[in-house]
Parts: sequence; structure tokens; C-alpha cells
Amino acid sequence: MTAVDPRPAVTTTTAPAVPVRHLLTAYVALTKPRIIELLLITTVPVMFLAADGVPGLGVVAATLVGGILAAGSANTINCVLDRDIDEQMRRTRRRPLPRHAVSPRAATVFGIVLGVLATIELGLLVNWLSALLALTANLFYVFGYTMLLKRRTVQNIVWGGIAGCFPTIIGWTAVTGELAWPPFVLFAVVFFWTPPHTWALAMRYREDYAAVDVPMLPVVATPVATARQILAYSVVMVVTSMLLWPVADTGWLYPLAAVVLGALFVREAANLLARAHTGADGPALRPMRLFHYSNIYLALLFVAAAVDPLLH
Repeated sequence: MTAVDPRPAVTTTTAPAVPVRHLLTAYVALTKPRIIELLLITTVPVMFLAADGVPGLGVVAATLVGGILAAGSANTINCVLDRDIDEQMRRTRRRPLPRHAVSPRAATVFGIVLGVLATIELGLLVNWLSALLALTANLFYVFGYTMLLKRRTVQNIVWGGIAGCFPTIIGWTAVTGELAWPPFVLFAVVFFWTPPHTWALAMRYREDYAAVDVPMLPVVATPVATARQILAYSVVMVVTSMLLWPVADTGWLYPLAAVVLGALFVREAANLLARAHTGADGPALRPMRLFHYSNIYLALLFVAAAVDPLLH
């Protein structure tokens, strides 16, 4: 008579394999490609300005690759550190870490590897000054903005935004190998552009930031007070943009573009303040009008800076 094993049969199951395409998409999403696009917009045009014409294709390609790797590294580490609040915010809850498409450990390794590759690539194929500047921007974004400022002060994006200004200097040093005043003027333009750009977005998603205790200005201030700050930074930004004309000895195209684009930017900021004064709040404020135009403004202003030397 055959004995019957009373223990239940044990079945082994394995987690379904994630398609490679989905995994690659998740890793790309960690780098925040849209933010990288903005950084490249402020890098390549400065290279034309630095070369006083068309820069070498090789140095442009090497700088672009290094810039993509560097920005991707900082953005990935930011995703790791902010995964707890990203999971609670409507705008960010579909990112790879809140969806558990990538583990925090794997994302951290990925971010570090990108940063190391960026530093080596820029150092060997461009120059070590540019590599050092890119590394400094990354460290400031991770430690200065994400870890120190973002959750502690209403000035988070004002000073944290400095990391996003570095591409102007990196583009210049990639061509010339040295520092000069023109890229610092454009650095300042991006510095004053960042608060209106970010606060407009934060006005739209104010409830999200409030729910996770991130003290963005629209969370701790009234819509009128926020709009006033946006208008003030916008005016200073436009005035600063005009300084490139004498500092870089540009032709007529850049100052014309700076005046026209700047006037439109200030008008959008003033209209936002006017809507805030009527008592409008949330979507009724239409802050995304300014947010979307701010992207157009930055792109066209830097394109003008790139094209201007070609017209001499």
C-alpha cells in the first residue's frame, strides 16, 4: 500500500517578466527628458555665442552627450529622494518609482553611473573645466536643492534653481575652455526666469504641494502675493537679459528679441496678477498660460543669442 504524503503540494511561481521595452521606458522617464530639453536649450546656443559663429560639430556632440548624462543623473537621484512625495502628487504619481517600475536601489545605481559617465565623458572629450562645472551642478541639485532646500524653505526654487543655470557656463567653457562675463549674464537670466516658471506651475498644483508639506510660494502665500513676486522676477529677468547686448557686443537681433519676448513675458505676468486681484484661484487663475509661455520665451531668447553671431 502506497503512503500518501499529507503535506500540500508546493507550487513555485515567478514574477512575470517585465518587457524590456517597458523597463527601458521607465529608466528613460527617471531622467526627466523634458527637463533635459530645457537644459540643452540653454547650452547649445551659448556655444554659438562663444564661437562667434558655428562651433565644431564634435565639441557640440560631446557636450550634448555629457549634458544629457549629467542632467539624467541628477534627475534620477531626485526621483529616488522624492519618491515618497511623488507618490502622493497628481503630477508625479505616474513616475517609475511610485509605480514600482524600477526599484529605488536600481534607480540609485543608475543615477550614480550616469553621473560618473558624464564627468568622464566631458573631461576626456570636452575639457575638465566643463566636467567640473557639470559635476558641481549635479551635486548642488541633489544635496543643495533636493535634500536641503526643497522641503524646508519657501526660497527652495529661488536658490535651488541655480543648478539649472550652469548649462550656460558649461556651453561657453566647452568652446573656449575659460570663463567670461557673457555666460554669467545668461546664467542670471535663467536664475530670474526659474521662479516665475516654477511658481506658475506650483499655482496650478498648489493642493498637491500643500498635501506633502513642500513650502512652495503658492502654498504659503496668497495668489496676489505670489503673482506680485512672479511679476517682480519677470521684470528683473527682462532687464538682466538686455545686459548681454553690451557685454557680448551682439548685433541687432538679440536685443530686439529680448525686448519683444520680454514685453510679452511681463504682460503675461501682469495679466496673472490682474486675475489674482479679482479673487480668482486655482484653474481660474490660468497660471499655465505663463508657464507654457515661459518655455517659449527661454527657447526663443537663446535661439536669438545663437543666431545673432551668424548675422555679423
